[in-house]
Amino acid sequence: QVQLVESGGGLVQPGGSLRLSCAASGIIFSINAMGWYRQAPGKQRELVADITSYSITHYADSVKARFTISRDNAKNTVYLQINNLKPEKTAVYYCNTLAAVKPSWGQGTRVTVSS
Repeated sequence: QVQLVESGGGLVQPGGSLRLSCAASGIIFSINAMGWYRQAPGKQRELVADITSYSITHYADSVKARFTISRDNAKNTVYLQINNLKPEKTAVYYCNTLAAVKPSWGQGTRVTVSS
C-alpha cells in the first residue's frame, strides 16, 4: 500500500523559509516523477513544483526563484525548499506522483504565513 507522509510545515513570518519533506513507501520511488501540490483555503489543489526520475525540475510561474524541489532516492524522499514566503500563500502542501491515477493523498503539511 502506498503511503505518502509530508512534514516540515509550520508557522513562519512573511519572508521566512521552510523545508518540507515527503517520505514515500509502497512505490518504486526512484522511477516516479514526483510533485509538490498546494491547496490554499477555498481553492483547488495546484501543482507548484515537480521533479522527474532524472531530477529535472519544473516550477509554476508563481513560485519560480523562491521554491526548490529535490529528491533523495536512497531515502525515498522528496523535498521542497520554500523561501520568501508571502502571507497570501498560507496553504496545505501535499506530495504525490504525477501519474494520471495517483496514489491516495497523504495528510499534507500546513504552512501558515503570518506575522
